[in-house]
Amino acid sequence: MFDTPWLYNLGKVIHFIGLISWFAGLFYLPRLFIYHTEALERPEAERGVLTEQYALMQRRLYHIIMTPAMFITFLGGSMMLFYYGWDWFVANIWMHWKLGFIILLVSYHFYGKSIMQRLARNEFVMSSAKFRMYNEIATLLLLAIVLLAVYKSRIDFLIAFLSLIAFGISLMMGIKAYKRYRERKGEV
Repeated sequence: MFDTPWLYNLGKVIHFIGLISWFAGLFYLPRLFIYHTEALERPEAERGVLTEQYALMQRRLYHIIMTPAMFITFLGGSMMLFYYGWDWFVANIWMHWKLGFIILLVSYHFYGKSIMQRLARNEFVMSSAKFRMYNEIATLLLLAIVLLAVYKSRIDFLIAFLSLIAFGISLMMGIKAYKRYRERKGEV
């Protein structure tokens, strides 16, 4: 389309900056959900102050950082796709899979908003232990997306995907071990 790759390079820079900012929020928001949920179990005087502060932090993170960063990520990605063109997109099936994982990621993003709204009403959504597992969904989606971008062939992706599954199992085992550790220390 263009003689020089300036559009592609600009799109890549915008995409990476948006992606890093978006994932910073996707990783932090569930952590705030954990704190918010644990604050619901505090005595009334503490609970009101803490839950109000966590709700404010969640809203700011979601609306000021996460959502704009998501759109910046899409802008950069769209610029790169535009540079390569429709024929390239159709020929590269790995990109279709990547977009499928991105749809899951966007769903995760918007589901986070619904959790945030429920917690703002001091509704119990799930335990802090379950939020710790929920927190790892973004990690797994990020790994799947990056693996697809790096390993474009089927065999390489299959090896990488199996590694992703092993990593996911390791994460869950680590979460359970940490929960047992906290229970022994009486921190639950």
